[in-house]
Amino acid sequence: MTDNGKNLPSSISELDTRYLILDTRFRRGLLFVISGPSGVGKGTLREKVFDILPDLKYSVSVNTRPPRKDEIEGQDYYFVTVDEFKKRIEENIFVEWAIVHGDYKGTPIKFLVEELQKGRDVLLELDVQGAMQVKKKFPDGIFIFIAPPTWKDLEDRLRKRNTEGEKALEKRLKDARVEMEYKKNYNYLVVNDNIKTALKKLESIIIGERCKIANYKK
Repeated sequence: MTDNGKNLPSSISELDTRYLILDTRFRRGLLFVISGPSGVGKGTLREKVFDILPDLKYSVSVNTRPPRKDEIEGQDYYFVTVDEFKKRIEENIFVEWAIVHGDYKGTPIKFLVEELQKGRDVLLELDVQGAMQVKKKFPDGIFIFIAPPTWKDLEDRLRKRNTEGEKALEKRLKDARVEMEYKKNYNYLVVNDNIKTALKKLESIIIGERCKIANYKK
């Protein structure tokens, strides 16, 4: 009769096992950056992934464009004047900043660094210019490119958003073709052809990175 190994002596004591597990529980904070062309659904994916993974920290960017009707100050962006933004550039408060579609956008560095040092994961939603600046300063970050399934889909999404005139829309579409060339500089590509599927992929990337042994402190 076998006891299925229930009474077999272990070569590793229960205490040793517990400490082996504890030794790997302290993980460094991870920086996730999602970007892609305007209208691809970055904001929607960002909002929904925080519903699934509420322990993620979001670094709110500073923007000089007027807020859209559904945007909330301090939640979507910090909205400031161009003069105020330029003042902050001189004060070196940004980890990245760029002029995007004619407006200034930037990410404050203090919040980002403090959260990562505390072992907390931070997610940034950036344009490709900003993402490449951040990559130079944080090469260990995880960079995720969100792409449209087709150009027609992207144009339709921008038109349905109804937040820009025809001239501004044409500029965003022109910029999108340039932005798509940057996808080779990212770690992951997520095609947003279906919001549920794209969200599942984004969630899987974050969970997978969190499980990597290399991301745990020795």
